[in-house]
Amino acid sequence: MSLQQIITKFIFKLPDGLLVRMAGGKPVEVRGRVLEPQLQMVAWNGRNAPPMSSLEPEIVQAAVKEQLGMLAAPIEPGVTTENFTIPGPDRNEIPVRLYKPSGQDSSVPLLVYYHMGGGVVGDLETCNAWCSILASVTKGPVLSVDYRLAPQNKFPAGIDDSITAYEWGVRNAGKYGAPEGMAAVGGDSMGGNFSAIISQEMQREHKPLPVYQLLIYPAVDMVEEFPSRTEFGETFSLSTDTMNWFMEQYLPDDFDMSDPLLSPGQTAELEGLPPAIIITAGHDPLCDEGDDYAKRLKSAGVKVTHKRYDTLPHAFTAFTGFSPGSRKACLEIAHMVKDLVSKL
Repeated sequence: MSLQQIITKFIFKLPDGLLVRMAGGKPVEVRGRVLEPQLQMVAWNGRNAPPMSSLEPEIVQAAVKEQLGMLAAPIEPGVTTENFTIPGPDRNEIPVRLYKPSGQDSSVPLLVYYHMGGGVVGDLETCNAWCSILASVTKGPVLSVDYRLAPQNKFPAGIDDSITAYEWGVRNAGKYGAPEGMAAVGGDSMGGNFSAIISQEMQREHKPLPVYQLLIYPAVDMVEEFPSRTEFGETFSLSTDTMNWFMEQYLPDDFDMSDPLLSPGQTAELEGLPPAIIITAGHDPLCDEGDDYAKRLKSAGVKVTHKRYDTLPHAFTAFTGFSPGSRKACLEIAHMVKDLVSKL
């Protein structure tokens, strides 16, 4: 651990009131939801950073990797990892990381997981600690997928890799101590988008459905203008400006934003989709559309577990190393998965 990381961790352990005084003097509150002080401090420290939209994509990709690395938590005790590649859809190789817990339960299905990042940033390290929490709590294997990023690889490269990885997981789950011929999907932000899309696409193509879908602060609708996109448009850690920039990098010109491979929330008929755990963050431009998708799935007869964490921002699964609320939420979500699997 570097000296800077040691100092950072010390600061985050200061009393909440002192952190707030150091970070602007008053709590950050929107819609009556007060941001956790540790996260307010991170937002305050980054208040003068240039917007992502003003930088070249390669610079943003490197900067996000460095910043998240500074704040990253270690993986959970008793979880082992293995890095390898699987065949991609375009003669490419998809890097993946397999997480296996000690005392693995052979009845728990493989979870194929997709990291956040708007389809533009992120990699296997982005969700490293979080995937280990999932494996440790559920006692099942987790396969994290390093899908291709834009703008180097525009749509549909990322979602194509993700679909391919899910289908590979279904075929190979038994090799990793999980039930054969099945897998679940999960992800946060863009990874949640991919997971919702895969669940719908498998249904449309009459292919094996995911056992369940874990959607964490998912981006599900690029068409509707939900109020949270304005009310939380300048909040930490995701702004509406950054979301728009992500889409500019991710999509070809003049793309139809209602395409089901981009906006699963635009799908009218949701009956028969896999059981869903949908998690939203209170300080997040995406919170309204995630809450709305949970309600629509419930109305369609889908089994849904839904919770919004009002003190947390977008991307909180990456903040478990310094944010008490983020770690508590992630442990709770992992137990939601464990409970759902036990009832399948």
